[in-house]
Amino acid sequence: MNTITPDTRFTVLDAPSNLGLRPPAPDVVPGCYKAPWALRDTGLLERIGATDAGAVVPPRYVATWKPGDGVRNGPAIAAYARTLSERVAAIRRDGGFPILLGGDCSILLGPALALRKAGRYGLAYLDAHADFRHLGNSPHVGSAAGEDLALVTGRGDEYLVDIDGLRPYVRDEDVIVLGVRDEEDLRDIADSGLAYVPGADPSLDLAREVLVRDELDGFWIHVDADVLDPSVLPAVDSPTPGGLDAARLTELLRGLLRLPGAAGLEVTILDPDLDEDGSQAALLADILVAALTT
Repeated sequence: MNTITPDTRFTVLDAPSNLGLRPPAPDVVPGCYKAPWALRDTGLLERIGATDAGAVVPPRYVATWKPGDGVRNGPAIAAYARTLSERVAAIRRDGGFPILLGGDCSILLGPALALRKAGRYGLAYLDAHADFRHLGNSPHVGSAAGEDLALVTGRGDEYLVDIDGLRPYVRDEDVIVLGVRDEEDLRDIADSGLAYVPGADPSLDLAREVLVRDELDGFWIHVDADVLDPSVLPAVDSPTPGGLDAARLTELLRGLLRLPGAAGLEVTILDPDLDEDGSQAALLADILVAALTT
């Protein structure tokens, strides 16, 4: 398995999709699609010495939805996942370490699909929420950003969970959820069989046990900005108290990135519409730079 070294070639790819989110208010489009630009404005690529892989432009966001409609923007999310997976695979073939700037959590389907085609990979899921909603625990699922972990583990509509007949993209036993603290999500994840460490001080020990195993070819890292406490970074769609501070997230990310097999990283859910002075984007960029380069 590869590990992060001073010679690792970071490659940044924008995934500015908001397809997986509900509108934050009537007639308002979720602003997280702007996050890649906000992070780039901090000089992120230059600071980590990254190659610029451009962007994967998402299909049109459609806000309308009612119970019975299925997943909001579902077919568009499936098409986007396929395109994103091809771009992630190309970065890896070229020897790059992909870093995806999202966008909402549904972008996870892209790298999960790419890695599934390459072998058996695990997932470190850093998030205030388990994003594990599915029809087994909910009457309906409206937004894919609340079910992306369920989707990549094979729970959901066939056209989303079984692209190219590869369901599941990640096996249950190859997932570790870190930082989850939403009470409803804790209940769902506790009944799932997936490994998790709740709260503001998740240990790397269990993550190492789950992710560094002979059966795995490596693992992907998902970082939702709401894993940080709202007192630190409130510019997210669902701020949840009891999260990590900046130092703890930096330490946790640095530890994960240096485990054998780290295969890529994505950052999601920062909403620049809620960050008028750019200070929260700057904080998130500082965390990424410190975790990736020190």
